[in-house]
Amino acid sequence: MIRLLLLTVFAGGLAVLTCRDWYKSLCGLILLMAVVEHPDMPKSIFGIQGLNPWNILLVVVIFGWAISRSREDLRWDLPGPVTLALAAYVLVILIGMVRMLADMDNFIDMAAAVEAEPPTLLSLISEHFINSLKWIIPGLLLFDGCRSVDRFHLGLFAVLGVYFLLGIQVIRWMPFETALSGGDLTDRSLKILLNEVGYHRVNLSMMMAGAMWAVLCSSYLTQQIALKAALIAGSLIILFAQALTGGRTGYGTWAVVGLFLGVFRFRKYVLLIPLAAILVSAYVPGVYERMIQGFSQETQGSEEQLDVAQAMEEGPDLYRVTAGRNIAWPYIIEKIEEDPFVGYGRLAMNRTGISWYLWSQYGENFPHPHNAYLELVLDNGVIGAIPVLLFYLVIIKYSLSLFMDTQNRLFVATGGATLALVGALLIASIGSQTFYPREGAVGMWCMIGLMLRVYVQRAAADTRLDEGETVHDFSWTRNGQGESYPPAAG
Repeated sequence: MIRLLLLTVFAGGLAVLTCRDWYKSLCGLILLMAVVEHPDMPKSIFGIQGLNPWNILLVVVIFGWAISRSREDLRWDLPGPVTLALAAYVLVILIGMVRMLADMDNFIDMAAAVEAEPPTLLSLISEHFINSLKWIIPGLLLFDGCRSVDRFHLGLFAVLGVYFLLGIQVIRWMPFETALSGGDLTDRSLKILLNEVGYHRVNLSMMMAGAMWAVLCSSYLTQQIALKAALIAGSLIILFAQALTGGRTGYGTWAVVGLFLGVFRFRKYVLLIPLAAILVSAYVPGVYERMIQGFSQETQGSEEQLDVAQAMEEGPDLYRVTAGRNIAWPYIIEKIEEDPFVGYGRLAMNRTGISWYLWSQYGENFPHPHNAYLELVLDNGVIGAIPVLLFYLVIIKYSLSLFMDTQNRLFVATGGATLALVGALLIASIGSQTFYPREGAVGMWCMIGLMLRVYVQRAAADTRLDEGETVHDFSWTRNGQGESYPPAAG
């Protein structure tokens, strides 16, 4: 009751603040993503689907933004390639949903086969179209409203704050002795995190895999020792929280993202990966056992594991290593080959009977492919997958352009943080995740919005400098003219 009261007061305060500064309310809305999936967060009010504090506040912020645009003289200047790619992305989601709704008969048949209640038309539209689009909106609003360095700092604080608050919740609720003593980290993290945090442990692990590096990249913004130390400490807290999730795909994602950032710019980051692996192996056996699960075997009648090298000689247990994906993926690929170009529409895994077959034959529950790339092609075919992947390719290109720009520390930090969060999704998508926007990706979309604003301001400032103007606004310029951030090291 107290939590609900505090939530109401906080959301109500942000709604009132919108009248004066919609951008600050937007940042507060983003921070609420840390608790939006918490069991105490109301999912509906008066039984009305979608009527909840977060959605209400989002609508209020959108109205505040719309009213303030003329007063703030905001002009929509999203780069053309991004606009086209994003429009195609949304179109793919829309077409997939329409094809899904046109196949309601199969939905009903599959639901009857597993003795489940079939979804309603309203719930499908709400969940698989409206919700997909609403998670993108905060990022677009950040892009349009972030027109000063102060606003950039506030937006960045909100984005990184979400991951920090989630990390604190994970550490708060996950019993440390489970990881320390080598307990069953997988089962305990699944139950506890769903009940106390609300996000699935696999999603949390992916989110924090990128967030740890994003916070570390953001520490590059400042040369103040105290602030830099605080950001580095925050990144380590997020890393520890990720270890407690037991999300093995996230562990691998963390290493690959760090390696990528290290190879392209921060060489010292590469040293953190083996160091972290050694420390985990030595002091946190629960995490280590989760990492090698399926590669080693347990001695009959004993809780001690066989030597890893001996187990590898006997061959890894692919079923445990892949969590059953080695069974599911061949059926999904076979279905894709039947219609590789246009696919079957949204939720094809359920409507085509693959989920039901895997459950009836193997007792495995696969409501989705556990591979975002397979899901994308299964639902939308190669034709639909290309625009979605093209969007992320454009974002990676823009982020990398900033990350490698030594003119300004702001460019490097923003590009690196965006690469970390987007890269985490793209890498983790090999074993889980989805390319349909959802709550766990809001932080990534917001970071994309901030990155695009920095990219646009850099291009505008460079153009004006080429024309002989002296640029002082927004302080995102080159050659030391009007900068608030020093040039980055080469």
